[in-house]
Amino acid sequence: ERPNGNSSSFLLTGFPGLEAAHHWISTPFFFIYISVLLGNSTLLLLIKEDHNLHEPMYYFLAMLAATDLGLTLTTMPTVLRVLWLDHREIGKVACFSQAYFIHSLAFVESGVLLAMAYDRFIAIRNPLRYTSILTYTQVLKIGLGVLLRGFVSVIPPIVPLYFFPYCHSHVLSHAFCLHQDVIKLACADTTFNQLYPVVLVVFIFVLDSLIILISYVLILKSVLRIASKEERAKAFNTCVSHICCVLVFYVTVIGLSLIHRFGKQVPHIVHLTMSYVYFLFPPLMNPIIYSVKTKQIRSGFLRLFT
Repeated sequence: ERPNGNSSSFLLTGFPGLEAAHHWISTPFFFIYISVLLGNSTLLLLIKEDHNLHEPMYYFLAMLAATDLGLTLTTMPTVLRVLWLDHREIGKVACFSQAYFIHSLAFVESGVLLAMAYDRFIAIRNPLRYTSILTYTQVLKIGLGVLLRGFVSVIPPIVPLYFFPYCHSHVLSHAFCLHQDVIKLACADTTFNQLYPVVLVVFIFVLDSLIILISYVLILKSVLRIASKEERAKAFNTCVSHICCVLVFYVTVIGLSLIHRFGKQVPHIVHLTMSYVYFLFPPLMNPIIYSVKTKQIRSGFLRLFT
């Protein structure tokens, strides 16, 4: 069932060797998929409807929820199609477009987490000028900047994919398309496509996480200067949700990168599982973290549903 060398499609792969169990494996995937859609959509609806949440912090949270929705909607339909219907074929154009959105949205997510760190930094270092620094226009500009950075930076390695000849096997190793997966099947000089993503990951993931770390060191210094214990706890409390989301995102990114780089002996199933954790865990956890940890969101949910 392998397409021939110049075919216009690739074959996606579910869990090799576990095909008989695909229906069972699809059950948790389906429930997580529905939870991600419900959690993030509800969060977006809540932020839109509740005027108490019309603040920079929640606008950034809405961007995070929208990014998570985008990432899940981009990946899960093909995954469920493979697991439920054993429908493994994907057209090249659809495949490259999916890879483009997956990688772009991952960079957008990193940028939104960075913007949220900046928001917390201003809120704690400059509480009196918070609203005058982070105006609605400013938030909009930051959001646009984050989107542009994510979507423009991924164009250079994705465009060549449309022109490469593919003469190796046409079988991809996941149930969705990734740039690094497609590039292995190309019969052309892929040096640029090998190097550029590494530079991009360093410039985006590594730099963003470093800046977030530095901003939290400065936030911590500010918090410790606050005289009263209650105020200190209150100030730090506003950061807890964001810190949790940052950890969830970057720990999965680092885990996935380490397994890809050094896990040659690791069973393929571990690679697969890690990639699904990377795509599903942050979008599933972010709404939960914010609902549990943020009082305004909790009371907003109550108002919305009562």
